[in-house]
Amino acid sequence: MTITIYGIRNCDTIRKARSWLEGQGVVYRFHDYKTAGIERSNLEYWCRELGWEALLNRAGTTFRKLPDLDKQELDAQKATALMLAHPSLIKRPVLDLDGRLLVGFKPELYESVISVTS
Repeated sequence: MTITIYGIRNCDTIRKARSWLEGQGVVYRFHDYKTAGIERSNLEYWCRELGWEALLNRAGTTFRKLPDLDKQELDAQKATALMLAHPSLIKRPVLDLDGRLLVGFKPELYESVISVTS
């Protein structure tokens, strides 16, 4: 199974998730979407599978700093465009386990999913 963790290198939640994966001996690939960007096709797939609402980080400073017009009347198309333009708006981490997606870091969920699929 191929595991890819998407996020931003200096994010505390990413550090916790990566530390947990390494502590379990899980081999993974890390994709920093702040420096490497994110493919539109990946983001669109995530939005279809998880819903754009689950991916858009409205609690972060990047969202709060957006102009009010950008925050109004959000839909999938507008949210996707914002996340492509500002990858920090994507909740972290996104864990891709050969197409099965998890958003956020919850050790108990990681453990149940990874132990079942490994």
